[in-house]
Amino acid sequence: MERREEQPGAAGAGAAPALDFTVENVEKALHQLYYDPNIENKNLAQKWLMQAQVSPQAWHFSWQLLQPDKVPEIQYFGASALHIKISRYWSDIPTDQYESLKAQLFTQITHFASGSKIVLTRLCVALASLALSMMPDAWPCAVADMVRLFQAEDSPVDGQGRCLALLELLTVLPEEFQTSRLPQYRKGLVRASLAVECGAVFPLLEQLLQQPSSPSCVRQKVLKCFSSWVQLEVPLQDCEALIQAAFAALQDSELFDSSVEAIVNAISQPDAQRYVNTLLKLIPLVLGLQDQLRQAVQNGDMETSHGICRIAVALGENHSRALLDQVEHWQSFLALVNMIMFCTGIPGHYPVNETTSSLTLTFWYTLQDDILSFEAEKQAVYQQVYRPVYFQLVDVLLHKAQFPSDEEYGFWSSDEKEQFRIYRVDISDTLMYVYEMLGAELLSNLYDKLGRLLTSSEEPYSWQHTEALLYGFQSIAETIDVNYSDVVPGLIGLIPRISISNVQLADTVMFTIGALSEWLADHPVMINSVLPLVLHALGNPELSVSSVSTLKKICRECKYDLPPYAANIVAVSQDVLMKQIHKTSQCMWLMQALGFLLSALQVEEILKNLHSLISPYIQQLEKLAEEIPNPSNKLAIVHILGLLSNLFTTLDVSHHEDDHEGPELRKLPVPQGPNPVVVVLQQVFQLIQKVLSKWLNDAQVVEAVCAIFEKSVKTLLDDFAPMVPQLCEMLGRMYSTIPQASALDLTRQLVHIFAHEPAHFPPIEALFLLVTSVTLTLFQQGPRDHPDIVDSFMQLLAQALKRKPDLFLCERLDVKAVFHCAVLALKFPEAPTVKASCGFFTELLPRCGEVEPVGKVVQEDGRMLLVAVLEAIGGQASRSLMDCFADILFALNKHCFSLLSMWIKEALQPPGFPSARLSPEQKDTFSQQILRERVNKRRVKEMVKEFTLLCRGLHGTDYTADY
Repeated sequence: MERREEQPGAAGAGAAPALDFTVENVEKALHQLYYDPNIENKNLAQKWLMQAQVSPQAWHFSWQLLQPDKVPEIQYFGASALHIKISRYWSDIPTDQYESLKAQLFTQITHFASGSKIVLTRLCVALASLALSMMPDAWPCAVADMVRLFQAEDSPVDGQGRCLALLELLTVLPEEFQTSRLPQYRKGLVRASLAVECGAVFPLLEQLLQQPSSPSCVRQKVLKCFSSWVQLEVPLQDCEALIQAAFAALQDSELFDSSVEAIVNAISQPDAQRYVNTLLKLIPLVLGLQDQLRQAVQNGDMETSHGICRIAVALGENHSRALLDQVEHWQSFLALVNMIMFCTGIPGHYPVNETTSSLTLTFWYTLQDDILSFEAEKQAVYQQVYRPVYFQLVDVLLHKAQFPSDEEYGFWSSDEKEQFRIYRVDISDTLMYVYEMLGAELLSNLYDKLGRLLTSSEEPYSWQHTEALLYGFQSIAETIDVNYSDVVPGLIGLIPRISISNVQLADTVMFTIGALSEWLADHPVMINSVLPLVLHALGNPELSVSSVSTLKKICRECKYDLPPYAANIVAVSQDVLMKQIHKTSQCMWLMQALGFLLSALQVEEILKNLHSLISPYIQQLEKLAEEIPNPSNKLAIVHILGLLSNLFTTLDVSHHEDDHEGPELRKLPVPQGPNPVVVVLQQVFQLIQKVLSKWLNDAQVVEAVCAIFEKSVKTLLDDFAPMVPQLCEMLGRMYSTIPQASALDLTRQLVHIFAHEPAHFPPIEALFLLVTSVTLTLFQQGPRDHPDIVDSFMQLLAQALKRKPDLFLCERLDVKAVFHCAVLALKFPEAPTVKASCGFFTELLPRCGEVEPVGKVVQEDGRMLLVAVLEAIGGQASRSLMDCFADILFALNKHCFSLLSMWIKEALQPPGFPSARLSPEQKDTFSQQILRERVNKRRVKEMVKEFTLLCRGLHGTDYTADY
């Protein structure tokens, strides 16, 4: 402790005499912090003041800064410094000084009882910290003593000032306990001690709260103090009288907020459910607030209705299980549930005219979970009571989900609209959950309402009402399998009858159709009822997201039933793409939809459609390839390449042998000849090369070209084979001219899929050797400017070792240079690059035995790797990467044990390596621990974390909490 304390002082003293931590210098620095306009000076002052606070001199200057002639900012700093010294450096205070320190703090608090409030609070926090450090042995009745001292009549301060100072002290005590750095065993002792001391606090609080003569400011403080104490998990029965007094105080508008906070905190403490009798007494108190709640709602007093709702929800949500267990009290609990229902359905549109209803949504989850967790008999009873309640809830939620009138909605800010959107998502989640309780009857209920609404001739219905019912349906259908529901055919029949006059309604109609796409796949005869609606909506830019995503879902789920409609879908899609109705991302989705659609056609049909779909873009691309590069034609090129790659992402005509296999799945070849995607790629290959030759300098264009092939390779797997030689050649040329990370990522993909097949090994090997040699040259020129290339290169090397270690047997591969580059990459500041390099080494080390050049380089240069790893652990690398370095140590230990045991002792020998903070014993312990652990990787990770904290001087400090 001592050493850590003196460092700032010592450093300061060495730097300049002005850094002496004297009263004058502290005042100067504070003046600079508050009044100097120069931000750099402010920052310097702040840094210096932080050092001053922890310096040994703080004990001296703090008291002087509290002198009555100083301004509050200076006094505040003095009080804060005292708190820091007491809370963090308690062990530095000699035992015989405890009493005088306590007395001085009491004196100062008495002085400030009628002075600056912020300084008073800080001093109270310091005394609270002192009390917690002394309890229970050195100061057994701390709280009772505080109460006694402040009630003494002979004090120079008036009664109210003393009373408020005492309440402030009692309020901050539990708060300081919650945030204190007490060791775990002490925390338990002090908590127990405070629980006993409640006896000295609560009677005083009750007396002050119920005394008619208590001024409002005192009662306010009492409620805050009570709020603070209940968070120490005080038994709920001990709080009864205070909770009742807080309920009474809800009638006083000045005390309303503090009362709500106190009641909610008392009810919400986890231990409260043990005190069922007290909870039962609270229900009538909460129900007694219903008139006040209705009044507040009528008067538009959102704060009051919000507060009362918080109380009702706190009781219901935290204790529904305990209260449901009291079967004989089922009616009073049902009354509480109905009160919460009133809060859910509070009039007005969220978030503009009300903000309360959203507080209740979690309660409905909790109540349902608790009901469904009972044994069958009890559950049946409660289902009978609560099913009607949940049907009512659905009506209330769908009413709350309704949009306001178009006129009103037009005045909402974009922030309000976004909050309303999120609120509707929460309602949607709740409805989906409620389906568990109500089942198929819920869908029938919604369908009946919608049917009545759409077929009734009596009154014109509002689009909002229709939209909300559909929204409810969609919420459930999106996540729950409705394939067996007997109401879906009727719903699909109703949808075309909806007169769509409004964007929000049209959006919901689209999303509902999308949610039913799996059902449509099982009932293809109904596709024709809804597909025209979707194709019509594609032409409306306002319905862009909903119409395109719905078409994509239909094309994905129902592709084998869509051939009769394919020509129409392609024609409409082509039309909207050419008219540029949609934003880029929706254009990409639309291409994915068409990819799914075409996958189910015959090869000649696919080629015909592809031709008409792609030709306009190919012509455009040919024109662009002739033009001189400029920003606008670059955007057009990237857009076209993006459309092609998204089309090829989903255009998959081969049939999987087994859909349940992992990423290694193989596919059966296309039965009808060459793969259409390959045919198209071969046709446009020259054109793509031409575009590339002009745009090789542009990472975005290169990335877009690589994406076309990467997505095609991923989708086609073996079917891509005919393209491998020419793609390898093109990649090699690209990378040799201007190295870019995206080319390496595509190479990695090719290695992953084709390297182990003898026919493709030669072109893949040639490409691998070429990109490796180009990257090694880049390393010689200085790779620091290209962390992304180094990252992708490391990932490529790791993939090569994983899929085809033979690539490392080639004589033309300089394994030694590769190894050195990877060691260098370990020292990069960019975390992803370091991670990728660690990944390379964890693939390389297990190959020591089987790949001779790898074994040789590890034998010769492995020590260099170990030193780099130790440097990183010693403080060179971010602590978030320690697991990756631990993986390398583990691999070294597992696969090169005899070498590691020799290297690690040598490497840790030099004094100050890898950190000046380590003793020889600590280094020795670490190396022994590592060498002993060859099985449990998790243990090695823990050792490395411990060791890195020691190296950084953080062991045993607050920072360890980051782990």
